[in-house]
Amino acid sequence: MSMDPRHYDVIISPVITEKATILSEQNKVVFKVRKDATKPQIKAAVEKLFDVKVKGVNTILTEGKIKVFKGRLGQRSDVKKAIVTLEEGQKIDVTTGL
Repeated sequence: MSMDPRHYDVIISPVITEKATILSEQNKVVFKVRKDATKPQIKAAVEKLFDVKVKGVNTILTEGKIKVFKGRLGQRSDVKKAIVTLEEGQKIDVTTGL
């Protein structure tokens, strides 16, 4: 298996929230990914980087909200998340890091 440096560009970081922890019990892992990343790219990157079999990939594009901080307007950046479903028996421990 050749390691393509572009795989590191596709996946930005794992998402560690309550919701992501609940999903991990259903054999799903949530990652923050690049906005222009496609589902096949995400699948390839996860399979190569973590050496697991991926069953499916669902993506969510969250638009950045306008927020007020100390009386000033600011905008959160847009975030694309990927929920990666793993095959039975496969596991990724996101707490260890890459």
